[in-house]
Amino acid sequence: MSDTAEQAEPAEQAERPTRRTAGRTTERTAARGATEAARREPAEEQAEPAGDHAEPAGDREEPAGERANPSGERAEPADETRRRLRERRVAVHRDARRVLARPGFITTLRERIALLRDADGLYDLDEPSDMYGNGVVAALEDRTAALLGTEAAAFFPTGTMAQQVALRCWAGRTGNPTVALHGLSHPEVHERHAFDRLSGLRPVRLTDEPRPPTADEVRGFEEPFGALMLELPLREPGYLLPTWEELTEVVDAARERDAVVHFDGARLWECTVHFGRPLAEIAGLADSVYVSFYKSLKGYGGAALAGPRTLIEEAKAWRHRYGGQVFQQFPTALSALAGLERELPRLPEYVAHARVVAAALREGFAAAGLPWARVHPEVPHTHEFQVWLPCDADDAGEAALRQGEETGTVLFSRAWDPVGPGIAFTEVGVEAAGLEWTAEDVRAAAADFATRLTA
Repeated sequence: MSDTAEQAEPAEQAERPTRRTAGRTTERTAARGATEAARREPAEEQAEPAGDHAEPAGDREEPAGERANPSGERAEPADETRRRLRERRVAVHRDARRVLARPGFITTLRERIALLRDADGLYDLDEPSDMYGNGVVAALEDRTAALLGTEAAAFFPTGTMAQQVALRCWAGRTGNPTVALHGLSHPEVHERHAFDRLSGLRPVRLTDEPRPPTADEVRGFEEPFGALMLELPLREPGYLLPTWEELTEVVDAARERDAVVHFDGARLWECTVHFGRPLAEIAGLADSVYVSFYKSLKGYGGAALAGPRTLIEEAKAWRHRYGGQVFQQFPTALSALAGLERELPRLPEYVAHARVVAAALREGFAAAGLPWARVHPEVPHTHEFQVWLPCDADDAGEAALRQGEETGTVLFSRAWDPVGPGIAFTEVGVEAAGLEWTAEDVRAAAADFATRLTA
């Protein structure tokens, strides 16, 4: 069975018809196109072109089978084409003198191991190694709970497992296994419907619109639900966040319906700038919160579930049942501590500079005379955002590669996907390497990219 067939929606989860009104058609098309591109991928670790675990740009753009050859000769299989593109792309990124972010897929094992250099400043390395969640893993859990202002936290090998456990525990307490969420949220797009197939949960969609859900949608939903799950930021339509007032209204609306609130906060760490609130205040709105240690913090992997102590104790029991009680996890735990120590304090700086980069991209494309180009959102909510251009996705991917090969500058490092006739989009992230770029650097790189795109 194909991925597309396997992920077909049951009747109660099917996408609702959307109204294609003037001024919104392109955005809706782009959001649906982004979702369909993501659904072609088998799992989060393979699918998400985000942050440090990004896929090289273009690896998702080849159809199954054999790629067409203009000469009429038999083309090489698509898998071989993807392999060659990946090798070319990794080489470009490794040799680049200037990038906005250095995704983890280009680094060697030696470079990844170097992340733990000076680890003795993170934890006492003369302490016994961890076994089944004690030691350094427990220290990471305590640090996470303190940062989020919760009573306790539990380390999980994946966020997929952490969130299933959290919502399964809440379902047992509320007596209602229905989880209200956004149609573009991570479990609906990237997890092969694990909620209902593994955990007895029933996800229902508040909306499929390319924006965060509203308080009116929560209040007016036609059936009861035990938990409301909010992804902060909502990645698929552009790393979008509501305003603080909108978020508190949505939470209040769920509480009016006697539902618990769970935050999918895989990227919650970088939301403080947009909300103008500390992490603990943001997390304090929810009954439970999941955070990732590798998306923005550049760790080796892992996640944490944070919330009331009684919930976390129950979650640890389910973690064992789900196979998450791993014998030793000290490399991953130490890398997470490194991320909390080194990357977390820099995230506000990345967000601020992403806004500079976004503005300069718009200016650079306009100066280059591209007939239509869009940065979305215009003012990024986090340090990641989308760029939409009027072009073929393969052409954009090739232009990005040639720019890197010929100039040593990589402006776009992630996949370009088609989202409608003659429209392609990609995601842009700004990390430490991107802080070296001035606005003029970005404008010049955008203009150079445009010449390669239109050549």
